[in-house]
Amino acid sequence: MKREYWIVIIVYIAMQLSSLVGLPIMLFSFKSLGISQSLAVPVWLIASFSIALLIILLLLRKEMVRGNFEKRNGSSIGTSVMWAILGVFLAYFAQIFAALIETRLGVEMGSENTQNILHIIEMMPAAILVTSIIGPILEEIVFRKIIFGALYKRFNFFISALISSVIFAAAHMEFQHILLYSAMGFTFAFLYVKTKRILVPIFAHVTMNTLVVLVQTVYKDDIERLQREAEAIQNFIGGFL
Repeated sequence: MKREYWIVIIVYIAMQLSSLVGLPIMLFSFKSLGISQSLAVPVWLIASFSIALLIILLLLRKEMVRGNFEKRNGSSIGTSVMWAILGVFLAYFAQIFAALIETRLGVEMGSENTQNILHIIEMMPAAILVTSIIGPILEEIVFRKIIFGALYKRFNFFISALISSVIFAAAHMEFQHILLYSAMGFTFAFLYVKTKRILVPIFAHVTMNTLVVLVQTVYKDDIERLQREAEAIQNFIGGFL
């Protein structure tokens, strides 16, 4: 693996652990300045992820300038766009399938990570930039381009995707949903291999996260209303059966 790739991984890990030191300092600073401490978490999230992305892009700038960031024999633009759009649906189907299996295994539905993220967005809507754009870009560069890419040079697709997807799942620290995250990792790895363009899984990942956030924040009330209406209709019909 290239030296720059190792540094990218270190930067990503450092970003994930930075809150252990940086967040308490920011909480103390906000308190001293009379700023609401509830804003410390979203501000630190935005700052740490943005700085990490900037550093990683600087580390990979030579590859991007030389055109080596994407595979030279990658799919055409038209084919890549097709797989990028199709990839969103594939990721959702994989997620649903994995969720059904988890339910059969007795794992409760719902993600604590997702709820925490939605709470952060409620406190500071700008945090959606991290959850919907910056986060997915970082994850695809680290877990698909670097980790999966390095493994795929030595092993077949299944083994490479399995190892990188489990690492991807473990990084989310929700081990009860490791199957769910791994299924998504497999899907994004498939898109990367199929098109040889990292922008394709990035697009699918960004789109999926954005839709999830929109559904559970902006359109939350509308969806709950539709669910209540659907239940009322079912109960009404059930009264005649």
